[in-house]
Amino acid sequence: MICENVETFAEALPRTGAVAGLDLGTKTIGVAVSDGLRGVASPLTVIRRTKFTADAQALLKIVQDRALVGLVLGLPRNMDGSEGPRAQSTRAFARNLERLTPLPITFWDERLSTVAAERALLEGDTSRKRRAEVIDQVAAGYILQGALDRLRFLGRTE
Repeated sequence: MICENVETFAEALPRTGAVAGLDLGTKTIGVAVSDGLRGVASPLTVIRRTKFTADAQALLKIVQDRALVGLVLGLPRNMDGSEGPRAQSTRAFARNLERLTPLPITFWDERLSTVAAERALLEGDTSRKRRAEVIDQVAAGYILQGALDRLRFLGRTE
C-alpha cells in the first residue's frame, strides 16, 4: 500500500516494529533500518542494482529477515520542490514493489541527504574508498531518520 504522506503511513503502521529507509540510485540501493520502537535509524547495507526482480528479491529478503513493518523511500525532488525523472523512477519502483508486498510504503524528501551523509563521513575522517562503499546506506539512514522524527512528532511511536 503506497501512502502519499507520512501521516497516512503512520496510520497504516502497527504500534511497534522496525521500518526500512531506502536511497534508490541508478546503480545501488542504500538500505537503513530502524529499531523496533522507531527511534533510531542505522545504515545497514547496499544492494547493487541489476533488474527490478532481483532488486526486489534482495530487498524483500531483508524485510523478511528483519520482520520489517514498513518502507520509506527517499524521493529525489528538485531544489524547487518539483519532481523530475528520478522522482518518477522512484514512484515507479514503489508501484512495482507494492505488487509484491502488503507493507505500507511512503516517500520522504531526500534533498541533500547525500550531501549530509558525505559531510558526516568526511567529519569522521572516512577514507575516499570507504565513503564510496557506504555513502548510499548512510544517506538511507538520513532519509529514514527524518521520517522517524516525523513519526515521533505525530505520536505514533511512543
